[in-house]
Amino acid sequence: MKLLAGVDIGGTKCAVSLGRLNASEGIDIVAKTKIPTPPTPEAAVGQLLQALDELLSRQAEGRLAAIGVSCGGPLDSRRGLVLSPPNLPGWDAVDIVTPFKARFGVPAALQNDANACALAEWKWGAGQGCRNMIFLTFGTGMGAGLILNGALYAGTNDMAGEVGHMRLEPGGPVGYGKAGSFEGFCSGGGIAQLARQMTRRALDEGGAPSFCPTAEELPRLTAEIVGHAAEAGDPLAQAIYRASARRLGRALAVLVDVLNPERIVIGSIFGRQRQLMEPEVLRELEREALPLALSVCEVTPAGLGEAIGDYASLSVALNHLNENGELR
Repeated sequence: MKLLAGVDIGGTKCAVSLGRLNASEGIDIVAKTKIPTPPTPEAAVGQLLQALDELLSRQAEGRLAAIGVSCGGPLDSRRGLVLSPPNLPGWDAVDIVTPFKARFGVPAALQNDANACALAEWKWGAGQGCRNMIFLTFGTGMGAGLILNGALYAGTNDMAGEVGHMRLEPGGPVGYGKAGSFEGFCSGGGIAQLARQMTRRALDEGGAPSFCPTAEELPRLTAEIVGHAAEAGDPLAQAIYRASARRLGRALAVLVDVLNPERIVIGSIFGRQRQLMEPEVLRELEREALPLALSVCEVTPAGLGEAIGDYASLSVALNHLNENGELR
């Protein structure tokens, strides 16, 4: 029985998981643990090695075949280096792969979190059976993982898929350091900004939405608060999500025209607000995308749902074995 290990490194917490691989390359998560992200990369590496050691010591059977590491970018996947991600201060050219290879004597690989999620959805989620698939994070930020011609495409220096940087409007919510960007309109932080802008106008015009009765509440608005209000039928909250959905549809049209995918899988917020957002997204897509390209493309929420993070780093390990012909 082959085991894969996954290591997910985040700004506030890290997770280590073990998955049991079956004959059809399906996977069952058999153990996992989480730790707060230590203050230094040296401490983090040490604690993550120890966490994996402890998980393996409790497995009565199975052989570790590979380790996958998922981390926010920028990074150098070929050399296994984490290159100063904004949510990991002090992680400057940190070799995260070599310590795992040295300790456990198996192959190890690194990918950014969007690529890792794309691999997971492609192997075990909504992207199964596709040769050309795009995964969009649509969570804290907006990034893409690209599966093209049956393989992960990371670009020349791991910068492929940074779709959140695309400008959709001359101005608007700020994401990725750019006003009016895809991430500005379609991310948790971006929707919160959009909500503050639209709610401020409503309050100035004498309208007080249920989720923000006074201007003092504006700084505390989040995408989650507005989402709950939208589900409860608040007209302004629904208008905020429809505004985000229109920009999502516009950006998807660009991706459809440029990459001609057969499936676009969207995570997090889209899945939670699908009923409200999907009609606007599809209307905008039909207006903007080339009909022939759109006719072969399906838009769907992530199949792994909120559990996608548990599978992402494991999929990096599996992909590395497949790419190097080591899955025997």
